[in-house]
Amino acid sequence: MTSRLAALIVILAALFGATSARAQSADGTWLTQAGDARVRISKCGDGICGHIVWLREPHDTATGQPATDSKNPNPALARRPMIGLPLFSGMQPSGPNKWSGQIYNADDGGTYASSVTVTGADSLRVEGCVGALCGGETWARAGR
Repeated sequence: MTSRLAALIVILAALFGATSARAQSADGTWLTQAGDARVRISKCGDGICGHIVWLREPHDTATGQPATDSKNPNPALARRPMIGLPLFSGMQPSGPNKWSGQIYNADDGGTYASSVTVTGADSLRVEGCVGALCGGETWARAGR
């Protein structure tokens, strides 16, 4: 009887380990570390895409109009609305729960090398680099 119980415990432990080790999905809506935007991440071909779906300040304080991508150096793109703005480009799998590509920073209109890593069920690490300078922030899953 004890050997059966021990075998059952080993099997359950193996099953639990296999379940927790499987790839975690980045799909969903994420709140930025500053809490000023929500980004919807979804599958996009073999990789992932991310778009702004909510802003704490959705209107330009100077004009009262919906916020636009005003810092974009391309005049045609500078008029596009912030809500719906694509943030990721070329984000392809680069490891377990990790994607690499580029991220657009609407705060300065630049696009940077980036990686996105699911670090927990409700935690996403977003990192970017400009030359040798790198930084990042942790986003929290919104609306669970």
